[in-house]
Amino acid sequence: MRSESVGLGGFESTTTPAAAAAVFGDQVEQAEHFVELLAEHGVERGLIGPREIDRLWERHVLNSAVIGEHIPRGVRVVDVGSGAGLPGVPLAVARPDLDIVLLEPMARRVEWLSEVVETLGLPITIVRGRAEEKAIRQQLGLADVVTARAVAPLARLASWCLPLVRSSGTLVALKGASAADEIERDRAAVRKAGGGEPRLAECGAGVLETPSTVVVIERVEQRKPERSRRRSGARSR
Repeated sequence: MRSESVGLGGFESTTTPAAAAAVFGDQVEQAEHFVELLAEHGVERGLIGPREIDRLWERHVLNSAVIGEHIPRGVRVVDVGSGAGLPGVPLAVARPDLDIVLLEPMARRVEWLSEVVETLGLPITIVRGRAEEKAIRQQLGLADVVTARAVAPLARLASWCLPLVRSSGTLVALKGASAADEIERDRAAVRKAGGGEPRLAECGAGVLETPSTVVVIERVEQRKPERSRRRSGARSR
């Protein structure tokens, strides 16, 4: 399989890797179409850098799709800060069982996402707004899983995303080489935002040459401090 596109500055080719069939299965042609759209329009629309065209599959599309390994079947997923459609669009292609919402604050990117969803025929909902906005939180309600890719440091990401996650649901944050350091630095902030112990995990091992790194955080119930509960009980007697 091979897909070819004209990119900024001349002809660019994006060869479909063997791993794509393993990740996308019967939906691999949809994934190829998405790569073609990114290769043709991504640079001029400010979605990706010129150097990214030759590594769209490995660095962006496959890298995003494999996080589905940490998402249960048939759940509702909110992708925060979707931008070019990553990881939400590849995830939707690879996992048609998921109910996916793309959340993006920038109008021009919302326009792009709308075009992609229509072109690929994906049953995705697109919402313009920011995760930290009260009105957006009310509009979205609670999701089983919230995803994010290269949006913000872990502490800030947790404060934005965990309020969108139902109790016992998860935040799955696609991260890079600094993930372990972020966990050590931001563990207390994650707990304050309503998260449990952050867990480092790999996705796509045995399929991708370089597996994706994610931080998985469970949304936990916030409990009142023991002293507060005792005082409350004393007043009620």
